[in-house]
Formats: sequence, C-alpha cells, structure tokens
Amino acid sequence: MAISKPEILRIGDFGSYARGGAGAGSDLDIISIVTSAAPRTEYRRRGWDTTSLPVPVDLLVYTADEFARLHSSRFSNGLAHETVWIYVRDRADTTGAARL
Repeated sequence: MAISKPEILRIGDFGSYARGGAGAGSDLDIISIVTSAAPRTEYRRRGWDTTSLPVPVDLLVYTADEFARLHSSRFSNGLAHETVWIYVRDRADTTGAARL
C-alpha cells in the first residue's frame, strides 16, 4: 500500500494488537502519517482499502503537521507508548512522527 501512496510517511499499529492483548472481537487500530490529506477527516479514509485484512480496521490519518501538534495530548501520549511503526518511509524523517 505504501508504494502506491507516495504521500505516506509512516504507518503504525496501536491498541490491543500492538500491546499483544487482542482477543475475539478486537479491531486493528492503524495510524498513518501523510504529507497531505483532505481537510475533513471523514474523507481521509477514501482510497484506503482495508477489506482484505481479516479483522475490522480503525484507521486514523494525520498530516505530519497535525501529528506533530498532538504531542501534548493524552491520546498522543498513549500513542507514544504503544505505537509499533510498521512502515517508515525515511528513518531520518523530521515530521514530528519521529518523536514516537
């Protein structure tokens, strides 16, 4: 997927699967950091086909700037401790995503 979407900077897993506590009924929580995205968050999942995955997916899409601004929230603190980055376009990136 990342190859077909050059705007992707990072893709990470967080939540029960990342913590190793997933069970029956667990969904897969994925966060994607991109260079640009639709201004309205409800449009951001368009073009992301997650139907081939064996479990339901909760997908969050943030621009690098938006993600960098999250660094002081309770939600972002949780992400910082449990996100497992499964794709990183440039290990030396300076997008703010590198802080995690």
